[in-house]
Amino acid sequence: MKNLEDLFEHQLQDLYSAEKQLIKALPKMEKNANNSKLKEAFASHLEETKNQKKRLEDICDQLDIDPSGEKCKAMEGLIKEAEAFIDEADNDKIMDAGLIAEAQRVEHYEISGYGTAVRYAKELGHADIAKELQKTLDEEYNADNKLDKLAEGRLNKEAMA
Repeated sequence: MKNLEDLFEHQLQDLYSAEKQLIKALPKMEKNANNSKLKEAFASHLEETKNQKKRLEDICDQLDIDPSGEKCKAMEGLIKEAEAFIDEADNDKIMDAGLIAEAQRVEHYEISGYGTAVRYAKELGHADIAKELQKTLDEEYNADNKLDKLAEGRLNKEAMA
């Protein structure tokens, strides 16, 4: 990587890999969730993630970038941690509280990545692309807030017993 344009391309490819991995992981999280609102949140975010992947494909097409040029090792690690947790959870209430924690780690990673991509796009003069990336960033913040509300609403308290 020699310049910000190269770094931006790398960032987009990393995010694309992350979204692809998450599309495969979310159904397992939904399947293992017990609370109906948490199941619904995972199902809803799966559809949103598919749209985010498509949005990245469109952006990469506009920039003449191959989106599949990277493997997001961070997302791979976060998903492995979530899968290990699923195998270790001892009961339904712990499962739900832990799934929220694992999902929020993923959301925070994505928020960081998309925030950086938005800044790079703006600095490189890609105003329209920055707006598209901002849509995804806003969706990631909303997903994180939904998970917060579920945790604070009941699920963490239920896991105390």
